Amino acid sequence: MLKKLSIAVVAVVVAAFALVQLVPYGRDHANPPVVAEPAWDSPETRSLAKHACFDCHSNETVWPWYSSIAPMSWLAQSDVEQGREEVNYSEWQAGGKGGESAETVQEGGMPPWFYMALHPSARLSAAEKQRLIQGLIATFGAGEGERR
Repeated sequence: MLKKLSIAVVAVVVAAFALVQLVPYGRDHANPPVVAEPAWDSPETRSLAKHACFDCHSNETVWPWYSSIAPMSWLAQSDVEQGREEVNYSEWQAGGKGGESAETVQEGGMPPWFYMALHPSARLSAAEKQRLIQGLIATFGAGEGERR
């Protein structure tokens, strides 16, 4: 009886997994073109931001293999859409929210823990994190908005 129940549960899980693959959301991984970037204070700041931030905050997202498999594809697509909406370094406009970037990184709000769990190569050392924060402040200022 228990064996039949276990087989039925596995069959239901496999069928549900197969069915969610039919949902089209989260599989269009075409990155829009880069329109404009901030006037980075240095190539190092841009490099550190690219390393740690661009997957969600630019049009240069590197989509990992699991981002094509539901339900992870839904989460990845949603995170990138929200990240680009908040700050998009590839569609930069004067008055953007870049000034909040340094504070958010310094307070530990970015990158999110779940991103770091799935992307250990995006980790910055403590020294790199400090240089990124200093570079973001130099690029955007310490408050809201872009450096003038």
